[in-house]
Amino acid sequence: MTRLIVAAGGGGDAVAAAMLDVALYGDEDQAVILTYAWDRLLVDPVPGPRGPSDFTGLKPLTASVWSVPAEARPIAPAGSTLPRLAAELPHTFALIAPHRGAEGIARQLEELVGHLEPTSIDLLDVGGDVLARGDEPTLKSPLADALTLAACCQVNAPVRLLVAGPGLDGELPVDEVHSLLGPLVQTLTAKDAEPVSAVLEWHPSEATGMLAATARGIRGICEVRDAGLPIRLTDTGPTVHEVDLDDALNRNELARAILSTTTLDEVEAHSREVCGYSEIDYERNKAAWLKDQPAVKLDPHTLLSQLDEFENEARSRGVTHTTFRHITEVLNLSGSQRDGLRQLLIASRPERYTAPLWRIPAEVSDPT
Repeated sequence: MTRLIVAAGGGGDAVAAAMLDVALYGDEDQAVILTYAWDRLLVDPVPGPRGPSDFTGLKPLTASVWSVPAEARPIAPAGSTLPRLAAELPHTFALIAPHRGAEGIARQLEELVGHLEPTSIDLLDVGGDVLARGDEPTLKSPLADALTLAACCQVNAPVRLLVAGPGLDGELPVDEVHSLLGPLVQTLTAKDAEPVSAVLEWHPSEATGMLAATARGIRGICEVRDAGLPIRLTDTGPTVHEVDLDDALNRNELARAILSTTTLDEVEAHSREVCGYSEIDYERNKAAWLKDQPAVKLDPHTLLSQLDEFENEARSRGVTHTTFRHITEVLNLSGSQRDGLRQLLIASRPERYTAPLWRIPAEVSDPT
C-alpha cells in the first residue's frame, strides 16, 4: 500500500506531511511526499525553488519525477533541507519541478499515480493560504500553493485537500480561513508530533513548528517572520480540515490563471497581475540586500543583551513565544548562524525552550 501526499507549499509542509501521514494512516507504510525544494533564504541563499538540475545524487522514480535521498546534495551556492529530511524520516521525498509550470507538475502527478497506484492522494497545506483569492493584503507567499492546487485539479484521480493548523501561517485572517473549512479530519496531539520532533530541532519552518507546538498544548501569541507577525496559538491550531478541491480552485484566482502555464516565468507574470507581486521577486531583492550586510559575530554577552531588549519589547506587545528563525532575523544574523544562536540560547536559558519555540515569560525575575 502506497499513499501520496503533495506538500502544497514545500518547506515545512513536507514535515507536516510526514507528521500527518503517521497520524492519519499509521506508521506501517510511509507515504511518498511530493514537495518543492524551496526553502527560505535562511537555508537557501538562491531565490526561488530548486529543480532537479540543482542537485546531485537524485534517483529517478518516473520519466519526470526524481526522489531526493539522504545522499543527494544541492549544488552550491544553493541549499536544501530535503536531503536531511530524507536521512531522518522514513518517507520518500519526491521533487516538484515547478519550472515547467502547472502543466509540468500535473504531468509529474499523473506519472506518479500511474507508477505508485496510491491508495490515497492528499494535498496538504499548513495555515490555509491555498484558499486565498490572491488580493488579500496579508498574503505573502501564494505562488507555490496556487501551483500545486492548479496541478492537482488537473489530475485524473481523486485528490483530497487538507488544511492543517488553520491560520498558523498568518497569510489570511483566521476567521476567514475557518469560514472556508470543511469537515474536521483530525486533531493532532503531542503523540502525533513526536515523529518529527527531532526534525523540528533544526528545521526552520515556523508554521509547522507552531502546528507541532499547539499539538503539544502550547498556547499564547507567537511572533514570527522578519516582520514580527503575531500568530495566536489556540485550540484550533492542531486541527486538520478537509476542503473541497473545486471550491478552493474557484476561489483561488491565481491558481485558475496558471492552469495552462508551462514555465515558472509565466507563473510569476500571472502572480504579478493577480496579486500585484511575485514572492520570488521579494526573495531576489532580499538576497541582494543580505549579500551586502556585514557578518555579525556570535558574542554571547552582546546577543543575550540584544535578546533581552527584544523580549522586553515583545512582552509589551503581549507576545508569549517566538521562533528561532525570528530571533535570528531580529538580531541581524545570517541563516548559517541560526543553529549556533539556538544552541547558545538553550544553553544559557534552558527554561525558556518550549520545543520547538522560544518562550517569552510575562515577567522576568530579578537575578539579584
